[in-house]
Amino acid sequence: MTDVAAGMRGFVSNFGPTAALAMESCVHCGRCAEACQFYVQTEDPRYTPIHKIAPFKQAYEREVGPFAFVYRLFGLAPKVTEAEPTKWQDLIYDSCNMCGRCSLICPMGIDIADLVEQARHGMCEAGLVPTDFLGVLEEKEHATGSPFGLTTAALEKMLHDIGTRHGVVMHVDEPTADIIPTVSSIDLKTYPSSMAAIAKILNHMGASWTFRTDGFDADNVSLTAGDRIGQRSVTLGVIRAAKACGAKVLLMPECGHSFTEMRWEAANQSGAALPFRVLQITELLAEGISDGRIRVNKAPQTATYHDACQLSRRGGATAAPRIILQALGVDLHELEDAGDANWCCGGGGGVALIKRAQPLRDMAFQIKQRQVEATGVATVYTSCSGCRQTLDHGGKAVGWNKTVASLLELVADNLKD
Repeated sequence: MTDVAAGMRGFVSNFGPTAALAMESCVHCGRCAEACQFYVQTEDPRYTPIHKIAPFKQAYEREVGPFAFVYRLFGLAPKVTEAEPTKWQDLIYDSCNMCGRCSLICPMGIDIADLVEQARHGMCEAGLVPTDFLGVLEEKEHATGSPFGLTTAALEKMLHDIGTRHGVVMHVDEPTADIIPTVSSIDLKTYPSSMAAIAKILNHMGASWTFRTDGFDADNVSLTAGDRIGQRSVTLGVIRAAKACGAKVLLMPECGHSFTEMRWEAANQSGAALPFRVLQITELLAEGISDGRIRVNKAPQTATYHDACQLSRRGGATAAPRIILQALGVDLHELEDAGDANWCCGGGGGVALIKRAQPLRDMAFQIKQRQVEATGVATVYTSCSGCRQTLDHGGKAVGWNKTVASLLELVADNLKD
């Protein structure tokens, strides 16, 4: 049931100095509109980023802004009715990847993507999470820590089966290890060869490592849904697993949102600095190649690279994949908007989970389609399994003849003996 009061409390509870400053700083210049793929592709003014946080602004002006009393007295910021939050789902979930492109371009420095994340907290508290999220959260992630409901026993079997199938030694639940690689359920279900690739590379490095079944899945769908309790539970589970075996490095998989959660938010979730480094897999590969721990053969080919928003613009891991591609001898044809300026695949921020959002998602994909086709290459590499899946699906929808591949797997396939 919709609880508007709870939703407004959720919005208001997130107002700190930064959010308040953002509300007062927007000059309505409209530059963020041209940074949003949903607006660019539809030209619908509802999809301008600043309009997406209108619910946030309405709550702010009525409840905690400096002129809140005046707004209430004269009805300048009307009370939110039960019908309104239902409409906000389309703005806050269906048409926002939280990719941060609007935040990057805002002349006032407003992190609109962060405000959308905070607005989702209020929507979750009001019981307004899209039903596609609810099935994942309530039936699976809350119970097992995995958005696909994988138990620890099932994961252990899957990992060993993958190792057998690919002829690679898997380390699972070792009592101590320097490196703890986490996994993405998308990889386990759709791209299991990436799990073998991680093992192959870590074994090649001679590293002390192990998968941990007590804190293995880094997807954290709760984060994109706006479920703060679930988000913290998944994060703390991963932290406990890493601490239990004295890890020096927590290795994040080819998954964007899991990386930004552990890199930037996990310490706040746990209430203390993390006793280990958090590295995304491309960062480890780039470091290993640079210092000689990872030795690769040349793999000459022509390709382009899709930067996942949460890894590049929001995560800072922009240079790492290019170091890897250069070491492999790949002739890289950059997209028109590459690196921190990249366009989202269209499915980030949980949009890929929402069935009714598919038409919007397909329209958003067209930007990436045009830019890839302009390079004239046949292969697109990426370091995010969510992006890989979205690009695969988008390509099939338009009859695309491009191959979308994993940079991690490219390295694993070209290790020197």
